[in-house]
Amino acid sequence: MTDAPVGLLPTQLTGVQANAAGLAFHHVAVQTGDLEASIAWYQAFFGAEVAWTLNTFSDLSMERLPGLSGLAELTAGGLRFHIFTRGAEHGYPPPTDNNQFQHVCIEVRTSEELRSWHARWHSVRESAAYTFVRDEPATDIVVDSDGVESFYAFDVNGVEFEFTYLPGEQA
Repeated sequence: MTDAPVGLLPTQLTGVQANAAGLAFHHVAVQTGDLEASIAWYQAFFGAEVAWTLNTFSDLSMERLPGLSGLAELTAGGLRFHIFTRGAEHGYPPPTDNNQFQHVCIEVRTSEELRSWHARWHSVRESAAYTFVRDEPATDIVVDSDGVESFYAFDVNGVEFEFTYLPGEQA
């Protein structure tokens, strides 16, 4: 992995402005082999409450997580956990020597800000100043039936980030 050239600011490198002041942690996504048992654990340990559940998913979600079959958002104070399962063929947790979360979600304040982060990711990637362990482009920005906009992209280490804009919520 290489770093940006010494003395060069990230905005000079990419040509795309970023405003980190508008970012907020949104959720940690955790894959499980037993959705109900995991929900029960988060309720017992964190005192979490189920905010919502899903069992139908967008094409992008199914592409990113083949076999996705159930998802629940649990909240505990200011924390959000997205607990999900991927069906019988994926009905087991990830190996213990792997990261135990699937992605980190960052919430932005506006649709325009989401597009700016998307452009920034592509600009940083195309700069060739960094080596990525996963040679995958960021996804397109998608909009679901509730107007939620998001895209997914990997960092240089292979950690997956979701950037999302939730109409009606403030980051």
